[in-house]
Amino acid sequence: MNTTPVAAARDILGPNNILTTGEYAHQLQKLSQEEIEKGLSRFSPEEQTLRIELAAAYRYFAHMHWDELIFNHITVRVPSEGGDDKHHFLINPFGLMFDEVTASSLVKIDIDGNIIDPGNTGLGILRAGYIIHSAIHKARPDLHCIAHTHSLAGSAVSCMKFGLLPLHQAAQVVTDLAYHDYEGIAVEEEEQARIVADLGPTKRSMILRHHGLLTAGGTVGETMTRMYYLNRACEIQVAALSAGYDNLVFPSSASQDANTLYVDKLHSSGKWGDLEYKAIMRM
Repeated sequence: MNTTPVAAARDILGPNNILTTGEYAHQLQKLSQEEIEKGLSRFSPEEQTLRIELAAAYRYFAHMHWDELIFNHITVRVPSEGGDDKHHFLINPFGLMFDEVTASSLVKIDIDGNIIDPGNTGLGILRAGYIIHSAIHKARPDLHCIAHTHSLAGSAVSCMKFGLLPLHQAAQVVTDLAYHDYEGIAVEEEEQARIVADLGPTKRSMILRHHGLLTAGGTVGETMTRMYYLNRACEIQVAALSAGYDNLVFPSSASQDANTLYVDKLHSSGKWGDLEYKAIMRM
């Protein structure tokens, strides 16, 4: 009988592959580095890199306290095997905390959420939670990575009637912000078209009213950097509002215009977030 940590971890899963005890997480932590590397070697070098970057993004979310138990997602597009134009996507297995996600545990799915490769956990995915991501991935092939969070500050600003205010330069970095009105928990496919319409053809950041934040980009690094500044702007706004709205001092329109020109140039470079994310991955 196979008694490796991987096999032991799989053996304690119920018949429906549902995490029922804390033993699974304990077994998962016992996976050797050799087995983890073996798990990655069956993927292309490009996918290996994307898996490592995405797993680091989940760990970074946990470090920043942007996670919410086992919910929310960060997804990244990977070319399907064979080189055709039907791309696949990597997503977290449903049942792990974000700080438990590893490169080999990520699940590979198609655009409709069907599992192509289950990773090394057998946990599957939360299909209902993929509603937002799949809608944007389908409509915006330029966005390879999408991140969504219910962070405290982001959720607070999502409940403010005036939305994100241009109070601080962190907010002015977010020059392409969209809004989507709350329709209840996002589990209905009918909402997908409205999310896509609100994001539009060019915007890469969104506040989902009464819900949370979303950022997207051409790379994992760009998406994470966008999320950092969007959430940071929300944190600053929540703190500043403790003094009362009437005591807020807004930057001049000239300074805002100057910042917009600088940030737009930075965004158009195609390299925004590269250096920042390399630093994040060294944490």
